[in-house]
Amino acid sequence: MSEWWTYRLSSFLLFSPRTYHRLFELYNRAIFPAQALALGLGLWILFWPRRAGGPRRAVPAILAACWIFVAVAFLALRYARINFAAVYFAWAFGLEAALLGAIGVARRGLAFDWPTGAVARTGMTMFAFALLIEPLAGPLLGRGWRQVEIFGVAPDPTAVATLGVLLAASGPGRGVLMIIPVLWCLTTGAFLAAMDAPDAWVAPAAAALAVSLAVRQAWTRRRM
Repeated sequence: MSEWWTYRLSSFLLFSPRTYHRLFELYNRAIFPAQALALGLGLWILFWPRRAGGPRRAVPAILAACWIFVAVAFLALRYARINFAAVYFAWAFGLEAALLGAIGVARRGLAFDWPTGAVARTGMTMFAFALLIEPLAGPLLGRGWRQVEIFGVAPDPTAVATLGVLLAASGPGRGVLMIIPVLWCLTTGAFLAAMDAPDAWVAPAAAALAVSLAVRQAWTRRRM
C-alpha cells in the first residue's frame, strides 16, 4: 500500500479530464438554446441603464434563476453521474439561489448604484470577464467550442459573474451571498488543478480578488 504522502491531488479524481469536458459537450447539446437566453440576460445586467436605485429585484432574481438552473440541470442531473460530490454541490447552488431570492428579491437587501467607485467598476469588469471572456478559455486552450462553459448554465462563470455583481452592490446581505460563490471557486480550482488544466487559477483568483476588495471596502466604510 502506498504511503499517504505519495498521493497527488489527481489521485482522488473519479474521472478523466476528457470525460469532464465531454460532459459539457453533451450538456450544451441537451440544453440548447438555453445558452442564448442566459447570454441575453447577462448582457442586460451588463448594459442596463446605470442609474442609482435601478431594478433592485431584477438582477438578484436573474442570478437566482441561473444558480438553480445550474444546480438541477448540470450538477444534479449530469455532473453527479461522474462525481458523487456533485449532489452536495447542487444543494449548495440551490441554497445560493434561495439566498439570492430571500435577500435580493424578497427583502430588497441589495442596492445597485454602479458604476460609481473603483470596487463597483472592478466588479462589473469581473462580470464582463465571466460573461464574455471566460467562456473562450476552453477553445483557446484546445478544447472544442461545443464544450464551452457559459454564464447562467455552467457553474464556474456563473460563480465568478455573481461575485462581480455583488462587488458592484451594497447592502447588509452582500457578505452572506459571497460565501458560496467563493467556496465554489476554490473547489473548482482544486478539481481543475488536479486535472492539470492551465486555467485552474482563474476562479480562485477571482474569488481572492472579490474577497480582498469587499473586505477593504467594508474596512474603509467602517473607519469613515
